[in-house]
Amino acid sequence: MSDTNIQTSPNFIRAMIAVDLENNKNDGRIHTRFPPEPNGYLHIGHAKSICLNFGIAAENEGGLCNLRFDDTNPDKENIEYVESIKNDVRWLGFDWQDRLFYASDYFAQLYEYAVLLIRDGKAYVDNLSADEIRLHRGTLTEPGKNSRSRERSPTENLDLFQRMRAGEFREGEYVLRARIDMASPNMNMRDPTLYRIRRAHHHRTGDQWCIYPMYDYTHCLSDALEGITHSICTLEFEDHRPLYDWFLDQLPVPCHPRQIEFARLNLNYTVTSKRKLNELVTKGHVSGWDDPRLPTLIGMRRRGYTPEAIRDFCERIRVTKNDTIIDMSVLENCVREDLDRRTRRVMGVLRPLRIVIENYPEGVTEDLDAPFHPGNPEMGSRKVPFARVIYIEQEDFMELPPKKFYRLAPGREVRLRYAYFIRCERVIRNETTGEITELRCTYDPATRGGNAPDGRKVKGTLHWVSAAHALEAEVRLYDRLFTEAEPDSSQHDRDWISFLNPDSVEIIRQAFVEPGLSRATVESRFQFERLGYFCVDNRDSTDGAPVFNRTVTLRDSWARLNEDKRD
Repeated sequence: MSDTNIQTSPNFIRAMIAVDLENNKNDGRIHTRFPPEPNGYLHIGHAKSICLNFGIAAENEGGLCNLRFDDTNPDKENIEYVESIKNDVRWLGFDWQDRLFYASDYFAQLYEYAVLLIRDGKAYVDNLSADEIRLHRGTLTEPGKNSRSRERSPTENLDLFQRMRAGEFREGEYVLRARIDMASPNMNMRDPTLYRIRRAHHHRTGDQWCIYPMYDYTHCLSDALEGITHSICTLEFEDHRPLYDWFLDQLPVPCHPRQIEFARLNLNYTVTSKRKLNELVTKGHVSGWDDPRLPTLIGMRRRGYTPEAIRDFCERIRVTKNDTIIDMSVLENCVREDLDRRTRRVMGVLRPLRIVIENYPEGVTEDLDAPFHPGNPEMGSRKVPFARVIYIEQEDFMELPPKKFYRLAPGREVRLRYAYFIRCERVIRNETTGEITELRCTYDPATRGGNAPDGRKVKGTLHWVSAAHALEAEVRLYDRLFTEAEPDSSQHDRDWISFLNPDSVEIIRQAFVEPGLSRATVESRFQFERLGYFCVDNRDSTDGAPVFNRTVTLRDSWARLNEDKRD
């Protein structure tokens, strides 16, 4: 691992590993792996597995963690996904060093292992179709039915398997199956398929193979060949564990890893199914795998999430055996806490309302001192230009303010952040539409810096930018991707796409920010005072035309909305 300091907490997986260490199992070695399939982009659920596997290796002396691509399905895999996964793991703060592997590295050895199973009478070539195999498998309450092919001799099976390898048969004409127990109460043990024929180009082996091993067969043997001690996977593989162990028990593998399952990470108001994420992308519901509304790591990075916040989140939610739905606010709070410590404060106005300060001299500009972080003097300060014409937020002014509205109103005085007290004197409207076009105000020169020497107080403090100096920018405000907390739950699964939030992004094309942000680089993060945390978009920003993505609001807006409803 890189110079990442991961805070660890006890959980049942670590407790099990501690027992293995006490018993000197595997000669005291700890060797884990993160084994993604290169058929999509990583998401927040993968982050939990990455942090767990690399973290366990890092916290044990001499511990190792491999990055291995389980690339056994050439129809859905490509080098784009491989490179994106490597980038995401590195971005999250981890390094596999020289331990990068591919299941395809072992295709020759896996084939030889299959030959051994055939010769020992533990595997056979079957010519049932996929539908017929499904029907023969039985149900949870009824045993399966043996295929006629199950009684072929090892010699016949070996001949057929070699001919499969030579490319003599069509796709679907034959498969290789394990001979285990068609009456097993565990459906995974009812003669699972080990190899199928696929005439597809593989991103690493090219056209060298026309038969490809199945995941369950490949995964455990790859673990064993790499010397993995603990194969940590999500809970859906718990019923596959007997099959994992069966393969390892039948073959002369160098070691027998221990499979341990934990509950996957599920977030509300989003989906983490690869199939559904792919549908969102391919059908244009989002702009791509890096869309900031998606829970993909590349999307979260583009939105401005930090790897430190994601690691903190994965630690906070703990590792359990119980499937739970984690509230999005937990993740967002981790992001807020991290960004609050690290981001510089700047000012930006999203929906500008023009103000002319009538008693401020024309043609004069002041450079006002403003700290980058009031709580951290080490971040330094910047100069903010102030002039006669400024912009404030439209929502910071009301002609007829209700009770407890402490911002600007006719005849009312407010503080401009780091600047002066101003008072609204007149409202200027468009003669045709009646819309407010600008406010005419006056300022008190004695209040420079935001304090009155006579001790008078104001309740409202507003952010602002100088109209003559501000940088025009595009700002994108992101919200929850779905309106339903669990859009793909069993009761909603068929209609999950109908719960897409039509207001999940709002694009403001003419916002204004401090001129110093013209030098901001992509992925730079800031707190726009009173507005939230923002990041320079890493795809659409250009020199002189920045695009800012809102990472998260200053408060949990959804929690506040629920509070308002209760009130």
